[in-house]
Amino acid sequence: MVIYSLSQASDDTWSIRRAGTTLFSQLRLGPAIQLARETARDEHMRSGRSISVEMPGPVSNIRLAQYARQAPMPQSAVA
Repeated sequence: MVIYSLSQASDDTWSIRRAGTTLFSQLRLGPAIQLARETARDEHMRSGRSISVEMPGPVSNIRLAQYARQAPMPQSAVA
C-alpha cells in the first residue's frame, strides 16, 4: 500500500509526503488535505494500487482517505 502523509511544520503549515519525499509544502491544513486526497485518488486511478492518506493524530495516525484495489471477480460471477 502506498501512503500519502501530512506533516505539520513548526510554522503551522503542512506538507504532503510520499515514500519519504516531500511533494508539496507550506500549505494550510484544509488545502493540504484536499490536495493529498486528489493526488492519491489520481495515482490510484492510473495505477490501480491501494493508496491511503494519513495525518498524525493525538494517539495514532488518522486515515483521511483510502483507495483500495478492487478484488477480481470470480469466474463463476462472470456471465
